Amino acid sequence: MMGVHTTLCVVLLSGLFASVFGDKHSLRYLCFIQSKSSSDRVSEFSAVTLLDDRQIDSYSSTDGVRTPKQDWMKEITSSEWKAGTDELKHDGEELNVVLNNLTQYFRHNRSDGHIVQWRFGCEGEKHSDGSVPISNCINEYAYDGESVRYYNWFLKEWSFSVNDISEMEDWNSENAEWICKQCALWLRLYLHYNITETKQTPPDVHMFVKKCATDSTKLTLTCMATGFYPKDVEIKLRKFRTSLPEHLLTSSGVRPNDDETYQMRKSVDIQEDDTAEYDCYVTHSSLREPVIKKWERPHSQVSLGLAIGVPVAVLIVAVLVFILKWKAGRGISGSNRSNTEKGSRSCGSQQGRVENADETTPILQRQFSDPNRQTVQCQRNGRNC
Repeated sequence: MMGVHTTLCVVLLSGLFASVFGDKHSLRYLCFIQSKSSSDRVSEFSAVTLLDDRQIDSYSSTDGVRTPKQDWMKEITSSEWKAGTDELKHDGEELNVVLNNLTQYFRHNRSDGHIVQWRFGCEGEKHSDGSVPISNCINEYAYDGESVRYYNWFLKEWSFSVNDISEMEDWNSENAEWICKQCALWLRLYLHYNITETKQTPPDVHMFVKKCATDSTKLTLTCMATGFYPKDVEIKLRKFRTSLPEHLLTSSGVRPNDDETYQMRKSVDIQEDDTAEYDCYVTHSSLREPVIKKWERPHSQVSLGLAIGVPVAVLIVAVLVFILKWKAGRGISGSNRSNTEKGSRSCGSQQGRVENADETTPILQRQFSDPNRQTVQCQRNGRNC
């Protein structure tokens, strides 16, 4: 009974947690601004919005137009659409101020085309009651491709990658918290309109090999997973079913495809004559069980093995056959010699003399080549012809 009660409790708790904890969702804004020479010191700003890693709109300060990228975005009310557009316009103005401050701090000329990137957003889980509690917020800046600051949402403080940049301006945490709250509101709104179920796509897994670019004695073995959605994926390269340590691997990171799916590669260098068993182990939210793709060695390597192995095997067989025939030949030769000697001794007992093979052979040859000597030969053998 105890086992039955325990199983029942587990089932009930599993159902309870399934009803409370829902699907994970994310909303991210990717903003970009580049300096240029202008009298008003205003640079071109552009931004895209990603819901669950899929683009839902784009905005450019050049024409001030915000363009929807998903059909369900057209269902948003005009007031909500205008509010979202106004916020993106305000983000462009804020980022232009950051660009001015950074170019002055680094003593750069604005006309040189310096770039500031800003990525912010939030993550949460949608519950069955429609609520979306936020589990994390991101807010980070990069200047000319190098990170300069990011906000730690758990510690509620900014971190800086450049010395003394914290003195450049007031990097208060209140502004970052306000951005996080606004992101949470928009995430709930977009999930409300996006009633179509987001389709998960499983990855296609491939393994291939090529010559190592840095060492001619090695091969580069690669595992590629592609065509999957959402973007979170785990790839392990294994040797005899044991995962290789990450410091031995080279990873491409998760990259987007042109069909709103993603791809990722991991590679390892191995010796060209390595005979170990390698496979690729991939886990993804769309899979009920991991995909395990074994590495099948290229046909050229198999052909090379056959090209070397078959002639060697034939040679060994030929040697063995030769040895057996040679031994058999010696046995037959010895038997014939023994019979000849016995025959000679028998003739000697009848004629009172012994003839060896060297004396007999010329006589036989002359016998068939000269018919006139046939009588002599017959007389020597004690016969009448």
